[in-house]
Amino acid sequence: MLSQIKCRLPSDDNRVCSLASCRAAKMMQCLQFLVEPAKNITVKFKESRQKAKNEKRELLDDNQQFIVCLAKDLSRVCQRSEVLEHIASSEDIWPSVTCRAVILEWASMLESKERPVQTDGWPEKGDWKELALSSEQNVESAKTLIFNWTKDLRAQPEQSVWPGEQVVAALEDLEKQWRRGHLATLQSAMELVFWALLLKELNKEYIPQQWLIWKQKSQKIGAIPYIPQSVWDWISKAAVEVTLDLDTANPDLLISDDEKRMRCGTDRQDVPNYHQRFDGWWCAVAADGFSSGRRYWEADVGEMDWRLGVAKESALRKGFKSLNTHTGYLTLRLERGSELKALTVPFTALPASLIPRRVAIHLDYDKGQLSFYNAESHAHIYTYNESFDEKLFPLFGTVEMAKDLIIRSPGDRSQCLCPGMCLWG
Repeated sequence: MLSQIKCRLPSDDNRVCSLASCRAAKMMQCLQFLVEPAKNITVKFKESRQKAKNEKRELLDDNQQFIVCLAKDLSRVCQRSEVLEHIASSEDIWPSVTCRAVILEWASMLESKERPVQTDGWPEKGDWKELALSSEQNVESAKTLIFNWTKDLRAQPEQSVWPGEQVVAALEDLEKQWRRGHLATLQSAMELVFWALLLKELNKEYIPQQWLIWKQKSQKIGAIPYIPQSVWDWISKAAVEVTLDLDTANPDLLISDDEKRMRCGTDRQDVPNYHQRFDGWWCAVAADGFSSGRRYWEADVGEMDWRLGVAKESALRKGFKSLNTHTGYLTLRLERGSELKALTVPFTALPASLIPRRVAIHLDYDKGQLSFYNAESHAHIYTYNESFDEKLFPLFGTVEMAKDLIIRSPGDRSQCLCPGMCLWG
């Protein structure tokens, strides 16, 4: 019978066993040979990782070590801040220059007598480069200030501070993006926890939004490489319908019937020469302007030359006078496909890595901020900080003839950004 054969077990006892039992015994023998080496490999891998972590920790400079220790203190008292364990364990290490700037910036917040979200008295130390280049004496003084603040934290029970649902959602999103390699560091996550602890007596639901405003106030260029989805939702909820004002469009521009697409034509059109019409630069403004509240709009842009932003109601539109902050324009400009600029005076050159295909613009009139984002990656590009005192009109400009500049309607999230013949069907 095939179901009953003789086999030799590991104990060398001969007996009749079922074919299934014999196979199971042999399988266990094979598995034993596989499991033991696997266990050894796992142990060696863990030891190797721990050794690498220890070596990393030994190589950290004083500023990096300070951030590691601060992450431990913040994580200890803040509920749902497990994301900081990556920093506390030296798994996520920030560049030393970033650590210096963060230490000085946070210290300037702590030494401010009034909370930044309760007043317009924002910390003065806002230039990221200046912070990074501050003297060692300033850095040490900043560390002392932060260290004294953390003494109070250490006196609090573990996991005693609830950061709020909005903060937790943002932390989880930031950690996910970091794990996927979309974020270089977890700096944004640690900043959010810092804010939750510093401003714990305020409405927690507004902390992520106030953090965004603060970042854009203190760091105008590329402040946040990824804006958490919950914060992005808050920004985009201010979306409005924007259409072009035909009476302001340069005669060389072709405007679609829905007044949401524009490109340069080959022939100048015969149109009335209204005083509000651009006759030099290839621009047009929106039909409606804004003088209060928050507004959000998006535009698909060309690959070589475009201009977006706002124009003040009093800004002159005739001729080729520079459209910059001195003439009443707050704009972003791409030239020659690679030169991205904020048209301040003098202009502010922006990294080529920030060049977007779809631009999101958020106007917070009451807070005095006009911010530009990459609408696809949710990354901050540039923010103008100014006190507005007159109506602002969305501005659009292009010199491209092969691709339309397209104003997106609220809720239109089509991913088609191909340079098709949009105006011509």
